[in-house]
Amino acid sequence: MFPNFTRSALFVFAASGLFGLALAGTAEAQSVQSQCSTKYQAAKAANTLNGQSWRQFYSACAAELKTGAATTQQPAVAAPPPAAPPSTAAAPVEAPPPAAPKSRKTATAPAASATEAPVPTGPIVFPTGISPQYSTLTPHMQRLKTCDDQYKANKATNSNGGLKWTQKGGGYYSECNKKLKS
Repeated sequence: MFPNFTRSALFVFAASGLFGLALAGTAEAQSVQSQCSTKYQAAKAANTLNGQSWRQFYSACAAELKTGAATTQQPAVAAPPPAAPPSTAAAPVEAPPPAAPKSRKTATAPAASATEAPVPTGPIVFPTGISPQYSTLTPHMQRLKTCDDQYKANKATNSNGGLKWTQKGGGYYSECNKKLKS
């Protein structure tokens, strides 16, 4: 059939052609991913993703690029699922009451912004200096243990000013540590 080619030469020729096609497919896939990544970053910066995740965006973008319709900046968003058929129940169902907070912190902590410092609700007593019993420790541990001793003593006399040991915006330890450092 092929007088000038041996079977092995024909096999090598066919294999190299298939290998070349595989490389072209890999390069094309990398190009699609690269192009979609660029589009995704642009859409993310412009805040036009409309809640799409990378996977959703990539799926639509890759399909769009493969069909040659890559003329838009962002792929079309999939249509929302169809609405549920109207209920035939006689009485409307009321919404359940709101759930109780799951953690103690949410239930008892006052709402405060991240930049807002806690407001003391009473007198606050801080130590005047480092306790001599901790003189052999590192400066950090000296302040920590001295503040801890004072905090525990203040609990008995209600002299922590409503501050917790640590809390968002600065608790008792944060304020005590600042005072002892200065």
